[in-house]
Amino acid sequence: MGTATVVRVVVVGASGNVGTAVLRRLASEPDVDSITGVARRVPPASAGPPYSDVRWRSIDVAAPAAVTDLAECFTGAAAVIHLAWQIQPSHDRTRIRRTNVHGTSNVAEATVRAGVPALVVASSVGAYAPGPKDRYVGEDWPVTGIPGSSYSRDKADVEALLNQVERRHPQLRLVRLRPGLTFQRAAASQIARYFAGPLAPLSLLRLGRLPVVPSGPRLRAQAVHAADVADAYVRAVLSDVAGAFNIAAEPVLDADSVTARFGGRAIPTPLALLHAGAALTWHARLQPTEPGWVKLAAASPLMSSRRAESELDWRPRADALDALAELFDGMAHNVGSATASMHPRPTPTTRLAAMLGGRLPGHGSPY
Repeated sequence: MGTATVVRVVVVGASGNVGTAVLRRLASEPDVDSITGVARRVPPASAGPPYSDVRWRSIDVAAPAAVTDLAECFTGAAAVIHLAWQIQPSHDRTRIRRTNVHGTSNVAEATVRAGVPALVVASSVGAYAPGPKDRYVGEDWPVTGIPGSSYSRDKADVEALLNQVERRHPQLRLVRLRPGLTFQRAAASQIARYFAGPLAPLSLLRLGRLPVVPSGPRLRAQAVHAADVADAYVRAVLSDVAGAFNIAAEPVLDADSVTARFGGRAIPTPLALLHAGAALTWHARLQPTEPGWVKLAAASPLMSSRRAESELDWRPRADALDALAELFDGMAHNVGSATASMHPRPTPTTRLAAMLGGRLPGHGSPY
């Protein structure tokens, strides 16, 4: 992996799960002497590391003036890492797509306008077309998305947008990272709010066991620790690579591996039943995860990280089960961080009162 001295790196979406890990990793990198963080809601001055040594700019990437504001912020940077992405409120598709697709277009345009030589963008396993669960695919697998998943549609549309950027601006070194599920303890409360909702009794995870685990030949997924994803982003910034990189750790998460680590009983579960349950509870405003996530989990392929290993010299330090164990422990103890998107969940009484007052799962941001 070739390296180059980097003066300043701008991280867009720096206050979330991966952004926090990237700030932590950049702070330890001697070739980076200045970090600018961009977020719609910047952390408070009292937030502490890794936020305290960052120069912050409050910019909504999808706002009308975003390209001008971002270009001014990016000027003089050696690289931009674009992580800003919106999953909630899941019942407001227009708002989410505005941030995810239009916002990414604005970041890319601002990067070119500012003359920044490198742009590293957060893609996902969710960008891929349906694929195998019994073998690994490389970065050449089609990135046309999973039918029925709005998250996957946005990721695939962003990939198509980046293809256009590459054709129009060959001078720009453009990198896309496609990680699996990304976990860390500090993001536990955020992930719980985004996917479990206010009614989930997550304190039961303190027992260290899962009562049941759905099983099936398509219920297999990959995960990676946020610190390892962050290491891949920084390696991409400091190298001369371009193109796409899969980022995932072993082992594959399925009923066998999860029950071996966390106990519980594997229950064969038809995908139609999981989808129906997710749809019913989502439409009833009982939980925030729209049913397309079930289709995404069942259809997305398993990825090979061989290219990242060979060209970025990247290896995960944590295995996928360790990353999942961190997430469960953080959820059980309501661990969060000092940013607007990663704050700890309110008490059960407060969450219930908010629901009774009309703040329903999948609506509002944050909720």
